[in-house]
Amino acid sequence: MTRHPLIGELISEAVAVAIIISIGCSAAAMYLLYDPSPYQNAYWGLCITWGLAVSLAIYTTASISGTHANPAVTLALAFYRGFPWPRVLPYWSAQVLGAMGGAAIVYLLYAPVIDHYNALHGLTRAEGGAAGVFFTAPGLAVTPLHALRNQVILTALLVFGIFAITERYNEAAPGANSGALMIGLLVACIGASMGYLEGWAINPARDFGPRVFAWLNGWGAAALPAEDHYWWIPILGPLAGGVVGGAAYQCLILPFLPARQRARDAHSAHGVGTDSSAQ
Repeated sequence: MTRHPLIGELISEAVAVAIIISIGCSAAAMYLLYDPSPYQNAYWGLCITWGLAVSLAIYTTASISGTHANPAVTLALAFYRGFPWPRVLPYWSAQVLGAMGGAAIVYLLYAPVIDHYNALHGLTRAEGGAAGVFFTAPGLAVTPLHALRNQVILTALLVFGIFAITERYNEAAPGANSGALMIGLLVACIGASMGYLEGWAINPARDFGPRVFAWLNGWGAAALPAEDHYWWIPILGPLAGGVVGGAAYQCLILPFLPARQRARDAHSAHGVGTDSSAQ
């Protein structure tokens, strides 16, 4: 029986994000809910867990959908790498649904621990107790508008790095089998150096999917709209950052790659137009 390839791609995207969230938010639960926290004095462990979750998702699903696993990446690929625009919204929807599914897995695992933590600290879900397991919030001295700027910068770094790692004309890029690991390490490095600012969402689906799930399961206004109506910042910031990061790579690095210039010269010598990625 012939299957529509888009269906497989959407399932792949949902599964990829579910993998990332189920592992990453479980690590967040261990960081937040336990005393002493296994990560409290070893924050790099939390970061590398998120990063390896991304790597695992890529190794699992890249052959089907390319593992965008992030609406900001999908948008940047549509702008600069020829990803079809009609598929952007379906990919985004699949990514958010996958994030909700990942959050559901975390909830199934940690619900009694969440309730114990809230009871121990005199908190309720409606007050935001243990909300950090699922979604992000501004850190120390960070205002919502500063967080918006931060998310643009952090996601620009992410997409810039992804473009570099996956660029076929980049002769210094890792091979196909190690590219997933390098992208995971990139995520971990961003978290290790900038994650305390506001939880390093850098992915609208990563924040919004679990936030909607939490809203449906007792966190209410603490999740949506959240304090100071913060909910939209981890959406808009990463989307804008993805476009900025992709543009930076396309303008500052891609035109000067020697392999790309050799390909253009060869095409010109044979009277053949360059491919779209070399524009």
